[in-house]
Formats: sequence, C-alpha cells, structure tokens
Amino acid sequence: MPKTKIQNLIFTIVMAFMMVYAMICYNISLNIGGMSNQVFVMAFKELIIMWPVAIIFELLLAERLAKKLTLRAFNPSETNMTIFTLFLCSMIVVVMCPLMSLVATILFKDAGIEFIAVWFQTIILNFPMALCWQIFVAGPIVRLLFRIVFVNRQLKK
Repeated sequence: MPKTKIQNLIFTIVMAFMMVYAMICYNISLNIGGMSNQVFVMAFKELIIMWPVAIIFELLLAERLAKKLTLRAFNPSETNMTIFTLFLCSMIVVVMCPLMSLVATILFKDAGIEFIAVWFQTIILNFPMALCWQIFVAGPIVRLLFRIVFVNRQLKK
C-alpha cells in the first residue's frame, strides 16, 4: 500500500505499535496468569524498548525478506491482491516473531542455561497470536487508517 518511503515509514511505525503493544499485553497476561486492566498499563514499560526494536527489524530485515519470500511464491500481476497481501503479512510474522521473541527472551526472561529452550517456547507461544492478530486485527485496521489518511487525501487533490 505505501507508495513512498515516508508512507512506508509511517505505515511501519503504526503497524509496529499495533503488533508490539498487543504482543506485550499477551505475554504479560501469560506471565501473570490472565488478562486484567493493569496489563494495559504494564505493557507501556516494555513498549518503550520493543517498539523501536520492531521498527528497526522491520525496516532493515523483515520487510525485504518477507517480500522476497512472497515474490518467490506468487507473481503479483497474476495473483489476487488479497491472497498476495495475506501471504506477505504471514511472511512478516514468520520473520519478525523469532526476532522479537529473541529480544524479549534476552531482556525480559531469566532464561539462564535454558536460553534456547525458553526462546523456542516464546516463539511457539507467540506465533499463533502474532499471526492471527496481524491478519485479523492489526493489518486490517492499519491498512484502513492508511487508506483514510493517504488514499483519500490523494483523491481530494
């Protein structure tokens, strides 16, 4: 959807916020045994660290790798755009989930000698949530906001 580098940066910043905040809330609720109102406030402590990390990973690595993987599987001119977009979003999760789980394991889990096991467990717990959140909630909301802000503005000119 983004057509320029600045649009891509804005899209990435907003998407990263939606994904990171939700995933932090999810992980905190797993750690404390359930969801509560305090989880939404607690998440802001980690968000300060994890949001910029996600933006950097997305811009420098995940976006390019996900596009390469998607273009290997599909020709955009011959593929339904919805399928192409869903596959691209899925590939971003495939790349970002292990990376962000690694950072979370290093910073927020006292894994010790069980580091690899804790990291793998974190990936396994996070992946289904990240994929569903990306496809069914964050992706549609951010794309809708993006269309409202950028596409509608271009149509009015």
